[in-house]
Amino acid sequence: MALDQQAQPSSFFITTPIFYVNDAPHIGHAYTEVAADVLARWHRQAGDDTWFLTGTDEHGQKILRTATANGVAPKEWADRLVESAWKPLLDTIDLSNDDFIRTTDARHEEGVAKFLQKLYDDGHVYAGEFEALYCVGCEEFKPKSEIVDGEGAFAGEKVCAIHSKPLELLQEKNYFFKMSAFQERLLALYEERPDFVQPASARNEVIAFVQQGLEDLSISRTSFDWGIPIPWDSSHVTYVWFDALLNYVTATGYGADAAQFERRWPATHIVGKDILRFHAVIWPAMLMAAGLEVPRNVFAHGWLLVGGEKMSKSKLTGIAPNEITDTFGSDAFRYYFMRAISFGHDGSFSWEDLAARYQAELANGFGNLASRVLAMNQKYFEGRVPQAGSDEQPADAAIRELAADVAARADERISAFAIHEAIAAVWELVDALNGYITEQEPWALAKDPAQRDRLASVLYTTTEGLRVLAELLAPVIPQAAAKLWAALGAEEALGALEAQPIREAGRWGRLVAGTEQQRIAVLFPRIEIDGEGK
Repeated sequence: MALDQQAQPSSFFITTPIFYVNDAPHIGHAYTEVAADVLARWHRQAGDDTWFLTGTDEHGQKILRTATANGVAPKEWADRLVESAWKPLLDTIDLSNDDFIRTTDARHEEGVAKFLQKLYDDGHVYAGEFEALYCVGCEEFKPKSEIVDGEGAFAGEKVCAIHSKPLELLQEKNYFFKMSAFQERLLALYEERPDFVQPASARNEVIAFVQQGLEDLSISRTSFDWGIPIPWDSSHVTYVWFDALLNYVTATGYGADAAQFERRWPATHIVGKDILRFHAVIWPAMLMAAGLEVPRNVFAHGWLLVGGEKMSKSKLTGIAPNEITDTFGSDAFRYYFMRAISFGHDGSFSWEDLAARYQAELANGFGNLASRVLAMNQKYFEGRVPQAGSDEQPADAAIRELAADVAARADERISAFAIHEAIAAVWELVDALNGYITEQEPWALAKDPAQRDRLASVLYTTTEGLRVLAELLAPVIPQAAAKLWAALGAEEALGALEAQPIREAGRWGRLVAGTEQQRIAVLFPRIEIDGEGK
């Protein structure tokens, strides 16, 4: 087949939500970012045409009030937080994002204006008057289901069910998006594409919400001016959620670069379950109105809980990511949150669980395995990959077969967004290799010259097993995997780790006998935990 006739790599465009810059990031934000990054790294290593987008949401009343309270203009506040907190987060947790969009970027503001004008020209927008209860924290007019009676200091007031703070009654002349017109098309979408909203619990929630009946959406504000002006009426600014959702298309060329947009869109969105409705109802309705494809998937993960409560700066349960990475490192941060929590469900964080998993699974399980195997190759085979004997034993075959099996299962689980299950599958190989070494006792074989071939087979099996692990774990613990890859001699023999086709990781025998290896530093050093649990 001619080169230009070969199949193009599959497109995989993945996004996180863009995060409000009214405060510094906590581990709840980092959790979303790492999940998207693991998926991006996996698909990139699989050869898919991958693009990973994240960024910041900088308009709206919440940002305006926060900036004013700090005595600065909103743009100055946003600039300060982006540079001091949000962009440094990318390095703290070792993100591989391809782009970072800010809603104050010119490309975004221009794209929003074009999108709005098209909806207006096509008759999807009208002027009207509006009165409703508004939550500044959510930046949303609240549906009845999320309005509750206040207690304590807020007794007698209506409060937001999410933030437990009083709602404000807003009366404005606004422009409205005819979202109600898309109710049946949305229900048909959920029916025809059961995987559009995931997991199943999220899909059921969305369907139930839309079946109750959709109202038209107020998409402009006149009570403040921190936002993108409505293109046909500059006395209005765009509703912050309408503005924010459009980042996914303005970052990929909408209205400016047709080729780029064609290449990237549609996207897979990773979101927290608290913003599911915006992404699974409002956003696809907006895209339908504009004549654009709806997203490929919307996956809603659960909340991170600390002490039984959702992560929150205002409730002092917010933990900064560097509080963890400064002690345990970015690899351990990434591994813990992706392994310990079922992706798609709520999960509890505790310092004790983090420390226990670090020691048992990373230090003793994986790190010690790598150190032992490379040390034995150094001691018994002059630091080179041994030549396996021709007489394969059942125990050797079991490792070889398991390697192929876990690689296939991990890829299938990644495709289903079950990151925790993919890592669990890979860890079966970690545990099996440790068990294999215990049973085969290579240190005992080394004492008997007649067992030299058997020793070589055992250490080749474990060494090749480490090669498989380095490839499969690179998206999750990239720093440790890269160190192992280099120590195995694989960098010289096979090329860069990120260039290895991850869906072929289980193909046995890629590491050639005689390949020179290096000593490896301890991948996960012992950490002394103080009495406070960190």
